[in-house]
Amino acid sequence: FQDSVPEFAGMFAKDADKSIIAWLKEAGRLVDQDTIEHPYPHCYRTEEPLLYMAISTWFMKVEQMRDTLVAHNEAIHWVPGHVGAGRFGNWLASARDWNLSRNRYWGTPLPVWRCDEDPTDTVCVGSIEELESLAGLPAGSVEDLHREHVDDITFPSTRTPGGTMRRVTEVFDCWFESGSMPYAQNHYPFDPAKKSFVEDNIPANFIAEGLDQTRGWFYTLHVLSAALFDRPAFEHVIVNGLILAADGKKMSKRLKNYPDPQRVIDTYGADALRAYLVNSPVVRAEPMRFGKHANDTSGEAVKDTVRTVILPLWNAYNFLTTYAAADGWQPTSTHAPDSDSELDRWMLSRLQSFLTKITEEFEAYSLYNLVPRYLELCEDLNNWYIRRGRRRYWRSGSDGDGAADKQAAYQTLYHVLVTTSKAMAPIIPFFTEWLYQRLVVNVGLHGAGHRSVHL
Repeated sequence: FQDSVPEFAGMFAKDADKSIIAWLKEAGRLVDQDTIEHPYPHCYRTEEPLLYMAISTWFMKVEQMRDTLVAHNEAIHWVPGHVGAGRFGNWLASARDWNLSRNRYWGTPLPVWRCDEDPTDTVCVGSIEELESLAGLPAGSVEDLHREHVDDITFPSTRTPGGTMRRVTEVFDCWFESGSMPYAQNHYPFDPAKKSFVEDNIPANFIAEGLDQTRGWFYTLHVLSAALFDRPAFEHVIVNGLILAADGKKMSKRLKNYPDPQRVIDTYGADALRAYLVNSPVVRAEPMRFGKHANDTSGEAVKDTVRTVILPLWNAYNFLTTYAAADGWQPTSTHAPDSDSELDRWMLSRLQSFLTKITEEFEAYSLYNLVPRYLELCEDLNNWYIRRGRRRYWRSGSDGDGAADKQAAYQTLYHVLVTTSKAMAPIIPFFTEWLYQRLVVNVGLHGAGHRSVHL
């Protein structure tokens, strides 16, 4: 408490509760005295209780835009859809004016100058050039827009005789800057070379962020794009859930209740971690516990993904190369063979079904369905095709029909592995690149410009 409250000056506000109650009781003004236990916000760094204060602040008019915001939201493809229709849509339908200023030192200064004689006399400065002109400064003299460089710039009021225009002390809410990202990162509208680029690329094709950004980045992008361009800010969005510690609590650097990500990658591989997350509830905007049990800080949960996602493809590749090396077999094409074998035709049919399904899932942004589709293919490939056709690779090369069948078996398995490495490259990018290098590039079948599976 400051000196303006002399009875409690110098006391920490939360420590003054008992003294305030005693003071009210002594003055005969106490209506009721009670203790209510309830959650209370604390500073996440110091764990000290926070204080609520009513202060003067700046708002952006949003309530008058509600119908526009709701209409633009209907054009956005949300994954999962219920977030856009429910949580986000409901928030837009009852949107309030946006408190966009903060009382901090660090941040982008509000470009508002106010007269020291008449607080209703304000100017919103729209560019560095305008500020230099208003303040009578040489062109190019303002190079930095941080507070320490612009707070001392003043200029005479054109409306209030004798008044001086001084910048207000507030800075922008950082979410205003995040929402401005599509234009601000290209210095819009001041860079003529990028002006049309910015305007032609709104809305963005795709973004992704956590569920907590429903009222954060998703919202601020949407509001600013609607206000400035009368368009949605993005076409497709995947909403991620929150990744929690194995015990269900939020991950905390202070508590160290999470596995070291680098250790998980070093132990199990980046692909296993990536596939584990893509195949988890987190890509359906649901919370996920990272671990197999409450005290799991080793990342052991990722170990199962190595077994189910990485090893099946590795085993199939190892089977092919072992027998191909023994026979001296080399592929001459990545295409599927024209095989008479029913087993080959069945496997190629299963491969095409897999490609159709995952293409549909990719185009629908349904990441959570990709790994299950891939596991179905691995089951067909390893436990049916290779196991049922193992004897075909044992035949003698001098056997006419047997040799042709053997060649078809090699080419079919080779084609399935090459095609699968391409299809799964976005999900397990490092292992599929490793496969592609050995299956295609090292044998000279990559063709012009295709030295990577990601090309």
